[in-house]
Amino acid sequence: MEPSPELSIGEHAAKELGQRGFKAELATLVRDLRLRVGSGELGALPVVLGLALIWTYFELQDEHFLTARNLSNLVLQISVSGTIAVGIVLVLLLGEIDLSVGSVAGATAAVLGVLVVDDNWPWWAGALAMLVVGALIGAFQGVWFAILRVPSFVVTLAGLLIWLGVQLHVLGDAGTLNVFDSHITAIASTFLPHAWGWALAAAAVIGYAGRRLLEDTRRRRAGMAAQSLPVLFVQTATIAVLLLGAVAVLNSAYGVPTAGVLLFALVAFFDWLARRTTFGRHIYAVGGYAEAARRAGINVARVRICVFALAGTLAAVGGLISTARLQAASTQTGGGTLLLESIAAAVIGGTSLFGGRGSVWAALLGALVIGSVSNGLDLVGQPADVKYMVEGAILLLAVTIDAYSRRRLAVTGR
Repeated sequence: MEPSPELSIGEHAAKELGQRGFKAELATLVRDLRLRVGSGELGALPVVLGLALIWTYFELQDEHFLTARNLSNLVLQISVSGTIAVGIVLVLLLGEIDLSVGSVAGATAAVLGVLVVDDNWPWWAGALAMLVVGALIGAFQGVWFAILRVPSFVVTLAGLLIWLGVQLHVLGDAGTLNVFDSHITAIASTFLPHAWGWALAAAAVIGYAGRRLLEDTRRRRAGMAAQSLPVLFVQTATIAVLLLGAVAVLNSAYGVPTAGVLLFALVAFFDWLARRTTFGRHIYAVGGYAEAARRAGINVARVRICVFALAGTLAAVGGLISTARLQAASTQTGGGTLLLESIAAAVIGGTSLFGGRGSVWAALLGALVIGSVSNGLDLVGQPADVKYMVEGAILLLAVTIDAYSRRRLAVTGR
């Protein structure tokens, strides 16, 4: 191969090495993908493909599905279940379950309503109090499970009934407290100025790229394998297209919903907590094999109590958003299918029911799937019985994939 006259021999050799390096990197990625598929370790790929199919189907059924106004409404719809699902993901990573989160959301919303409406507390004090109550409830249940060794299923099933009773008792005979405080209702009724939406999306992309570059630099200095710059560029470009595209669509209607920003921020923070901190690594370790984690010096009981406290706090945040959307705290807050949709969002998003595997981003992806199905079926005029059957079938499929992945991992040892 003759060198280009514009390049010196050394430059031409460097160019060839760069091309070979990129091809080798691409071959490695393809090989790794084949191994992951063969072992059942598919990550978020099935969820993303499923979401694309759901959106395509409903757009063909009703041309209004992918309009900016409906997508904005979809973001608001999933804000409550998605927030609660973040806490469910953390609990599932332990290999446990929390069936009380719906009732906790309702009970803490009742506390907020009484403090702000009846006792004339400032909105921020009432919101802070409800978060503290949620954390204490979660910690109480965590102690019962981690210290007294009562199975989490039983503890939280009892909690479902107990906190529902507390909710009814706090609300009293009226059953509903209208909460019209402008600061609280703004959570679910306001939208970011268009410039703010663009700025937040750009900051998120820059932050992602900066973090990945820093991690890869540290790995190279430690002599560990790191991704090539072309791969990092493609990943960053994909994130940029998704985020900036979402902002563009939402800005063409009302803007980015405040509740959606809150959900995204919670997911991003708890993903960082779970994957980048010692506490997060302890969660995965306890969920993977509690006895090995204990022998390694991890305080298993403390990790479990803290995770259940976080789940209770996030349930309270869900109750706050629900109160803001309905402008009321009522006996219906936290009820209905909220618990099942929150658990379904976590599982459908790819978090394993058996512990130790999954990502907090599963809460957002799963909530999008469940919310899209519910929203789409409403648009095409399907009754509630069809919605329940479809959502149940999707949940069963997700659990089946999880069980299959677990069996394949056991066979392959990966």
